[in-house]
Amino acid sequence: MSASSQTHVDLSGPLDGLCYEKQGGIAVLTIDRPERGNSLTKAMEALFRAIWADVREDPEVRVAIVTARGERHFSTGLDLASDEAQQGAVAANRPLDQSVFWSPHQNGVWKPVICAVNGLACGAGLHFVVDADIILASENACFLDTHVNVGMVGALENVGLARRLPLGSALRMTLMGRHYRMPARRAYELGLVDELVAMPSELLPLAREMAGAMLQNSPQDMALSKQAVWGSLERGYRDALEHAWALLRLHWNHPDFEEGPRAFAERRTPRWNPDPDARRGEAE
Repeated sequence: MSASSQTHVDLSGPLDGLCYEKQGGIAVLTIDRPERGNSLTKAMEALFRAIWADVREDPEVRVAIVTARGERHFSTGLDLASDEAQQGAVAANRPLDQSVFWSPHQNGVWKPVICAVNGLACGAGLHFVVDADIILASENACFLDTHVNVGMVGALENVGLARRLPLGSALRMTLMGRHYRMPARRAYELGLVDELVAMPSELLPLAREMAGAMLQNSPQDMALSKQAVWGSLERGYRDALEHAWALLRLHWNHPDFEEGPRAFAERRTPRWNPDPDARRGEAE
């Protein structure tokens, strides 16, 4: 999806309802409205869009983590009690790629993204779950969709659920609404959650550990690999292989393609080039 033509947002100061930190190649985006169930307002979408653009464009950022403050709620979804929701500002009669900018996928982020779910994930909060690359959850987490209970269509997040869950499980969440909460243990068994921990306090350390491992990899290799895997969900098997082959060939002229084997043979840490447009033989 296109993520261009966005309004400039200053990320250097306090952000309303969000916290954004970068350190050591890892960006951490925290939903910070625990007093409102970490619910989302339409105004926050511009902040998410700006943050994901920064993750995408900052060469120092190699991996991103999205989580939430507190232990009860990851996100209860859109704050329907907000003034903008009451005035109908939640809707946008425009094409999808001009309207929805919550998740990394919706903002064209091809760097690895880990989602750490520390409680209830509901409605619009599921955008971050279904569009992350790796999903961690604590035992107290649960997953719920209430679109049909509040006069809305369960669509975008629900399509993502159907990609990660058996069809019947995705439809159970979609059609039963608030009458069905999928526990973290069940979500783990079905593959919606990739790693389960006992306590919410264990989530961020585990996410950082995973991110730290990814920092050792070639940024360009990870970006193209992620595009190949996600792209396969939009294609038939043969077309997915052709797309993956094109991405693989695209990387052959990148310096990391030569640096990786050389570093392995010399038994040293690779010196990866973070520039996706770098080409072998060009001056450093």
